[in-house]
Amino acid sequence: MGGELVLVTASVEETRALGEAVAPLLSRGDVVALTGDLGAGKTAFVQGAAKGLGVTEAVLSPSFTLVREYEGRLPVYHLDVYRLERLQDVLDLGFDEMLDAGHVMFIEWGDAIQALLPESALEVEITIENDSGRRIEITAPAESWALRWERLEQIAQPWKVA
Repeated sequence: MGGELVLVTASVEETRALGEAVAPLLSRGDVVALTGDLGAGKTAFVQGAAKGLGVTEAVLSPSFTLVREYEGRLPVYHLDVYRLERLQDVLDLGFDEMLDAGHVMFIEWGDAIQALLPESALEVEITIENDSGRRIEITAPAESWALRWERLEQIAQPWKVA
């Protein structure tokens, strides 16, 4: 079982809290593709998720470094592919090797490299609703999230749109 959840957060702190709540469901090799509006909270979601994965250092946007690596309960890669113009640029970063490394990988602007993403990728689209409110759509593929989907629905309940 997989599907789509539509959630709303009212602040940056809530977006981080949602990321942290999702983190225990993530496993080695999982890919989370984040999309949505510029400044909507993709990095905030990753900050929360990284905290939930045991990362203790500050998680910063990889906009200019393109890739950041963090150690936690599970190792984390955090990529931002916004400035890359071609799929080959992503491959040149060592994308295939990163996929094989067993890290949890968060990719901001993941829709730009959709063709390179594994079918098992969790998609998180964050759009701006108002000054601090965000609409967050989480889409999970049925095959890879079948055993985790029910738990994801329970975890996301505080933010679920009625």
